[in-house]
Amino acid sequence: MTQNPLAPDRYALVGHPVEHSRSPLIHSLFARQTGENLSYELIDAEPKSFETAVRGFGAAGGKGLNVTVPHKEAAYELVDEISVPADAAGAVNTIKFVDGRLHGENTDGVGLMRDLVVNQHATLPATRMLVLGAGGAARGIVGPLLAANPTELVVANRTKERADELVAHFQSPHGLRAVAFAELAHLPAFDLVVNATSAGLKGEAPPFPGSLVDPRTLCYDLVYSVNDTPFVKWARDHRAGRAVQGWGMLIEQAAESFFIWRGVRPDTKPILKQLVR
Repeated sequence: MTQNPLAPDRYALVGHPVEHSRSPLIHSLFARQTGENLSYELIDAEPKSFETAVRGFGAAGGKGLNVTVPHKEAAYELVDEISVPADAAGAVNTIKFVDGRLHGENTDGVGLMRDLVVNQHATLPATRMLVLGAGGAARGIVGPLLAANPTELVVANRTKERADELVAHFQSPHGLRAVAFAELAHLPAFDLVVNATSAGLKGEAPPFPGSLVDPRTLCYDLVYSVNDTPFVKWARDHRAGRAVQGWGMLIEQAAESFFIWRGVRPDTKPILKQLVR
């Protein structure tokens, strides 16, 4: 069967859940802006079905995948080749299929840093940072946050062992340490608090003490929604200086994935204006 030369190249997001994702809209806007011929779909795959979903998509002619929770660490183990940022993170959020091989990348870190520095105008050196959660999403951002030279970066998780593993992965540089959620009440307010837990996807109220924030704190939720996320609401209720959702990171990391796949870098500014009200 001859392939239609006019058929769009296929890309997708694989995760569980994925129905909330705006990635198809973002990539369709990128494609329209750059004149690239592609389609973008959603694949909901539970952990036991992840490898089958990835390999099946590639075998059917798919060109690339974004990977979201809870599969980023599984993707790291699955790919054949890995980029330096993905290897440093121990997590993959972007896969490119090349001659039957899976190339793993991680664009989360550059996406977050672009949004914080360029879009949010945040000053990061010599600040105290807190990352809530120690899963694949946190792994992708800890390295770039450390590269911004904070005074301290604390990784907190419900179970401290998971946070310890993440800190050990980065070889425990000075200023990076792990705590359990139960220990957070004993810590003073931070300059930057990043929510890298998936709790907001289900609407739960964050289990964090309000003492973590004060009027100088920027709270950043990797989760995004058309309404305030539970974490953003929590931050505002406790009088954080600013509280923003992860729309900017989503768009910036998507642009980096698009560049990896297509060799063309979209202009994110009009997309941000269109989606972030």
